[in-house]
Formats: sequence, structure tokens, C-alpha cells
Amino acid sequence: MRLIRIWLGGWTLMNSLDEIAQLVRQCSDCELGRTRNNAVPGEGSPSAELMIIGEGPGSQEDLTGRPFVGRAGQFLDELLGYIGLTRGDVFIANMVKCRPPGNRDPLPAEVMACDKYLERQIELLNPALIVTLGRVSLARFFPGESMTQARGKVRNKDGRHIYPVMHPAAALYRQEVRPGIIEDFKAIPGVLEGIRNAEATPTAAALAPALADEPSTEQQLSLGGISDTGAGPITEAAVPELTSEPPEEKQ
Repeated sequence: MRLIRIWLGGWTLMNSLDEIAQLVRQCSDCELGRTRNNAVPGEGSPSAELMIIGEGPGSQEDLTGRPFVGRAGQFLDELLGYIGLTRGDVFIANMVKCRPPGNRDPLPAEVMACDKYLERQIELLNPALIVTLGRVSLARFFPGESMTQARGKVRNKDGRHIYPVMHPAAALYRQEVRPGIIEDFKAIPGVLEGIRNAEATPTAAALAPALADEPSTEQQLSLGGISDTGAGPITEAAVPELTSEPPEEKQ
């Protein structure tokens, strides 16, 4: 059970994704709550193995109250299709739940104000894998790291598997990064399989001696592209770091 303090409203519970969404729509804990048209809590399957975290709503998202519905969202749908998924199979959220004016980067205070909602969404979903899109969501887990060096490599952070990918919006104005984003997404099923195998291997080895020749947990992690040091299944392309998404497509 999670209690949070809502200004002027005392303490309240966040026991479900629906409760979080309701609180987000009522939230005025930072200046973004005063300039939005609609808050964008996030959406998707409550039992999703895969959670996707972007930056913040853009203009279309602010109008509809839904994440990733602009051109970057169309590319995200395409990326999910490459791995046999739809947005109904995953959960999509953002670092901040309201659109920053002019699609600027969210300020640290705004990110902090929203983080209680995002953290609780992560706790309730307990996803097998979190995919961060772009440098702002990457920085939540690995502050100061370069997107160019981090992309396409699974890392463990506080018991969570984190998989950074360049933001889909980057491909809207830099076509040269599009193949790398697609390849990073296409690796996700193998990454998930590596996670499942790593979690199952100790029990399976204890119950079935015939599995003694199976790879160790460490080998399974390596084969699945999971590493505490950042080793991953994809050789990083020589792609300049994305420093900002197109203003009209900030997510």
C-alpha cells in the first residue's frame, strides 16, 4: 500500500494504476499542472512485461490525454509491430505527466514532482524490462550517461532491467538513426527471453540434474544480452548523440 500527500487534500492511496491516473489528472504539484490541457498518466496492460518510459507529453498528447499519439507515437507503434506487440501489450508512460510549455525539457523540480507517480507505476507493474526512450528517461536510472554509449545494452539498476533506446522522435529528422532504433527494438524479444531463462535457471538446475550441462546463470545473462557492466547483444553504431527531440514531437 502506498500513501502520498496531495496538496490541500491530505493523504491518499495509490493501490492501482487507475487510482494513479485519477490522481495525475487532479495533480497541481508543479507549474505544469497549471498550463496543461490534459494530463497524460500513461496507458497499457496492467500485466505488461514491457514498460516504456518517454520524456513528456507533446502537443497532441496534451490535447488527447494519451501518450505517444503524434508522429513519434506512430513510429513507436511500428517498432512494437516489429516484435509482434501492440501498445495494448505494453505499458507506456512518461517522466512527466503534463506537457512542458513549448515542449522544452522538463525541469528537475517537475521531474521530482511526477516521480512518485512513475515510481508507483513501476512498482505495481513490476515489469520484466523497462525500455527508456531518449536521454531524459535514461538519466532517471543512469544520470550523466551518454545515450550513444548506453543504447541497446541491458543494465541492472536497483533490481530492474533497464534497456535504453534512442527516442523515436530522433528518426523524424535524422533518418540515419532510424535503422539503429529499429535494430535495438528487434533485440527486445531476445532480451526478455534471456531474463526469463536467467530467472528460471537456478530452480530448474536444482530439480533436474540432466540440466547440468545448461549454461550457468552468468552465461545465460551474457547470452541474453544482460549485464551489470553494460554488455549487450547489439554492436553500437557510430551515431551522434541525440541531444534533443524535435520541438513538435517531444515525448
